Amino acid sequence: MLTAAAFVTNLGSHGALVAAAFAVLESGGDGGDVGLVAASHTLPLGLFPLIGGAVADRPPRHRVMVAANALSCVSQAAFAVLVLSGEAQLWQMMLLTALGGTGHAFFSPATEGMLLSSVQGEQASRAFAVFRMAMQGAAVGGAALGGAMVAAIGPGWVLAADAAAFAIAGSMRAFLDVRHVPERTPGGGMLADLREGWREFVGRPWLWGVAQFSIANAVVAAADAVYGPLVARDHLGGAGPWGLALGFFGAGTVVGALLMTRWKPRRLLLAGTLCVFPLALPSAALAVPVPITVLCAVMFLTGLSVEAFGVSWMTALHQEIPENKLSRVAAYDWFGSVGLVPLATALAGPAETAFGRTSALWGCATLIVVVTAAVLCVPDVRNLRRRTKQVAAAGRPESADAESPVRGLG
Repeated sequence: MLTAAAFVTNLGSHGALVAAAFAVLESGGDGGDVGLVAASHTLPLGLFPLIGGAVADRPPRHRVMVAANALSCVSQAAFAVLVLSGEAQLWQMMLLTALGGTGHAFFSPATEGMLLSSVQGEQASRAFAVFRMAMQGAAVGGAALGGAMVAAIGPGWVLAADAAAFAIAGSMRAFLDVRHVPERTPGGGMLADLREGWREFVGRPWLWGVAQFSIANAVVAAADAVYGPLVARDHLGGAGPWGLALGFFGAGTVVGALLMTRWKPRRLLLAGTLCVFPLALPSAALAVPVPITVLCAVMFLTGLSVEAFGVSWMTALHQEIPENKLSRVAAYDWFGSVGLVPLATALAGPAETAFGRTSALWGCATLIVVVTAAVLCVPDVRNLRRRTKQVAAAGRPESADAESPVRGLG
C-alpha cells in the first residue's frame, strides 16, 4: 500500500512541476517569477520539517502523512482553479505553492520514518530499491505526460490531476498496516524531542555530509525549476521536450533502482557520494545548450546516479539510526538538504540578469563538483561499511540473522 500510494503521488507531482513553471510563464511572468514560485514551495521545507519529524515520531506516522496529503490536495486544487480561470496572480501562486510545500515538509519525515521502519534484515537495501523503483517509475510517466498535457491542454488541468492524485494517495495511506511499528512512550515535549534528534544527528559525522546536499540540491533546484524551462522555451521547443528530458531522468532512476537491487557496495557512503558527481552534468548540458537527444541521455545518466546514492543513503540510515528516532533524524536530514533551495530558486532570476544564463548554469555545475569532493574528505563517509545488523529502538545492535520479510511496502 505504501508503494502504491507513492506511485500515485509521484505520477501527479512530477507533471505538476512542469505545469507550475509554465503556468507562471503563460500568466506573463519571467524567469524571476518562476524562481519566486519555486522558492515559495521550498521555503516551508526549510521551516517546518523539524517540527514535522518530532510530530511524526509521536503518533502513528500514517496519520501525519494523510493530513499532509489533504493539505497538498486542497492547495493544488485551488491553484488549478486559478490557472484555469485565467485570473492567477503571482502572489496567489506563491501562497498556494507555499501551502503545498508545508504539506510536503510534514509528509517527508513521516514517510521516510515509515519506510525505514517497515523493513528488517539484510534485504533492507533491496526493499528500498524496489520501493524507489516504483516511486521513480511514476516520475517517468508523470514528467513526460505532464509536459505533453501542458503542451496540449494547458497547465491548469495538470495541476488539477495532481490534486486528484493527492486525494487518492491520502485515502490509500489511511489504511496502511502499522501493526509492525513498536509502541512509542510519551516524550518530554516538542523541544525535548528536537534536542534528542539533534544529539542523534550531530553524533554521527557521516550525517554532516548534509551540508553538501544543501548546496548541491539548491543549485540543482535552480537549474531544474528555473533555467530548464527557460532553456526549453528558447532553444528546445517548449514544455514538451523539457517534459521528455525530465522523463528520461525518471527512467534513469528506475534503472538505477533496479541496479541497486543487485549491487550492494560494501562502503555505502563512499559509493553513494561518488554517484553525486554526475548531478553537475544537466547544468552543464543546459549551459551549452546541447540538443534534446543529448540532454535526454545526460538526464538518464544523472537519474541512474541519483538513485544509486539514494538507496545507499537510506540503507545507512536504516542500519545506524534507532527506529524511534528515524523521523527526527530524517527531518534534520531534510532541513539540511533543502535549507538553501528557496534562496537559490529566488536568486536564480537575478543571477541570470547579473551574469547571464550560461554563466549561472556553469556556476551550478562547478559548485556541485566542489562540494561533493569536499565531502569525500570526511573519514566516516569513506569508511562506513554495510553490515548485517541494525540498530534497535534502544540504540543496541540487533542481529539480522533471523531475517524477517519486508513488511508494510505492499
